[in-house]
Amino acid sequence: MDSVEPLRTGVAGDPAVLELTILMPCLNEAETLGTCVRKAMGYLARSGIVGEVLVADNGSTDGSQEIARSLGARVVPVAERGYGAALIAGIAAARGRYVIMGDSDDSYDFTALDPFVERLREGYQLVMGNRFRGGIKPGAMPPLHRYLGNPVLSTIGRIFFRSPVKDFHCGLRGFDRAAMLALDLRAPGMEFASEMVVKATVNGLRITEVPTTLSPDGRSRPPHLRSWRDGWRHLRFLLVFCPRWLFLVPGAALFAAGLLAMAVLLPGPARIGGLTFDVHTLLYAAGATVMGFQAVQFWVFARIYGANQGVVPEARRLTAALARFGLEPALIVAGLLVVLGFGLGATTVVIWGGERFGDIHGTAAMRLSIASVTSMLLGLQLAFGAFFVALLGMMRAR
Repeated sequence: MDSVEPLRTGVAGDPAVLELTILMPCLNEAETLGTCVRKAMGYLARSGIVGEVLVADNGSTDGSQEIARSLGARVVPVAERGYGAALIAGIAAARGRYVIMGDSDDSYDFTALDPFVERLREGYQLVMGNRFRGGIKPGAMPPLHRYLGNPVLSTIGRIFFRSPVKDFHCGLRGFDRAAMLALDLRAPGMEFASEMVVKATVNGLRITEVPTTLSPDGRSRPPHLRSWRDGWRHLRFLLVFCPRWLFLVPGAALFAAGLLAMAVLLPGPARIGGLTFDVHTLLYAAGATVMGFQAVQFWVFARIYGANQGVVPEARRLTAALARFGLEPALIVAGLLVVLGFGLGATTVVIWGGERFGDIHGTAAMRLSIASVTSMLLGLQLAFGAFFVALLGMMRAR
C-alpha cells in the first residue's frame, strides 16, 4: 500500500491516531482532485485540526494518485470497483477518530467543514450535509435528481426507517469512524450512501444535518452516476433492507382483501351497484389470499435470515411471537387447514355424486372446490414455512 504520512502529527503523541480524516473516493479525477486536496489541506492548516487527507483510489489511469501524493495526501489503492467499495476501504484505512467524506469532483467545498467538525465534537455520530437547505447552484444537480430522484428516495427512506435525514444522498458527510465500522457497511455501489444512513438510523446512532452547498463539478467528462441504474439500486436496497414494506404490508393487505372477498362470495354471487361478482371473482380472491399469505411468510423468513446474517436488526416482537407459537402449534393449524380442505373436497364429490357424476349444474361445487384448494394450499404453505423457520432458528443457534 502506497502512502505518504499526513502533514500533521497524531493526537496524544500517537502518530497513528488523528482527530480527523478527510476522505475522498477517486476514479480518474485528475481535473479536480488537486483542487479538492488543496482545499482540504488548507482547512486542516487553518483550523489547527490534527488530521490527514486520504484518497481511496479505485484504479485511476489518469495520474490521480500522483497528484494526490504530490500534495501531501495519503493514497489507498482499492481493487474492487464501486463508490461504496472505495469508501469502505477508505474508512478502514483512515487514521482519524472522525471521518469527513466528500466527492473529489470539486462539487463540495472542503474549506467549509467547521459545521461537521462542531457536530462531531458535540457527540453526533453521523453528520449529514443537506444540499436542499444549503443551496444547489445552477447546473449543479440535474432536474431529474433534484425534483424526483432525491426527494422521492429520501422520503421513502424516512418513511421506511423513521430516519431524521432529509437528504439521503448528499456526498458530503462526517461520522465517528468507530461507530461506522461497527455498522459493517457492505454495499459496493452508489447504494452505499443509503446503506450508511439506514444502518445508522436503525442502530440508534445520533444523527444530525447541516446545510451544505452543492456546486457544479469541475470535470469535463460525464459523471460516474447513472440516474436510472443507480436510482434503482438505491430503491432496491431500501426495499430489501425493509422487508416490512416489501413483503408484510402488501402481503397482509392482499391476504385480508382476498379472505374478505372469499367470505362474501362463497355463499353465492354478490351484486354491487350494477356489477355482479361470482365464481370467477372468487377464484381470483382465492389467489390473492394464497399470494398474500406467501408474502407474509417471506417477511418472516427475511427478518429471521437478515438478523442471523447481521444485515438487519433482530425483530424482537417477531422473535417472541415465534418462540411462543413454535413449530408444533403451526403444524397443528396447518393440519387443520388441510383436513378442512379435504372435507370441502369431499363435500364437492358428494354434490357431483348427486349429479350421477355427470355434468354439474350450478356453481356450488365450484365454490367449494376453490375453498378446498385454498385451504389445503394455506395448510401446506404454513407447514413448510414452519419447518423453514425452525431451520433458520437452528442456524442462528449455531
